[in-house]
Amino acid sequence: MTEKRILNPDKVRRIDGGFSFIPHRFITDGFLGALSQKEILLYMFLVLVSDRNGLSFYSYDSICSHLEFSVDEYIEGRNALIGKGLIVFDGTIFQVLALPPEPMECRKKGGVKYD
Repeated sequence: MTEKRILNPDKVRRIDGGFSFIPHRFITDGFLGALSQKEILLYMFLVLVSDRNGLSFYSYDSICSHLEFSVDEYIEGRNALIGKGLIVFDGTIFQVLALPPEPMECRKKGGVKYD
């Protein structure tokens, strides 16, 4: 096994102010591979801007501006992430959810609020 060592001890990452993380399972359990590039970008953005409970209040126009998405790309990515059980959205607030046991295919829209 390769021994790990810190390459630059003066620049070790720390959580200062904000709070975001992505579980290692996101890669090892196949969640990354189950997403399109647009879905990955939106998911990473929501993880980065969310608080310790996974909540974010960013509006669609702000998200589209930051990610250079069209409104259609945003809606498609958002709905896919909802369908895959990675986020919920109530029309105002996003919540990044704990990862489900395994990656899922998009579920039907029933019971989920879409714009």
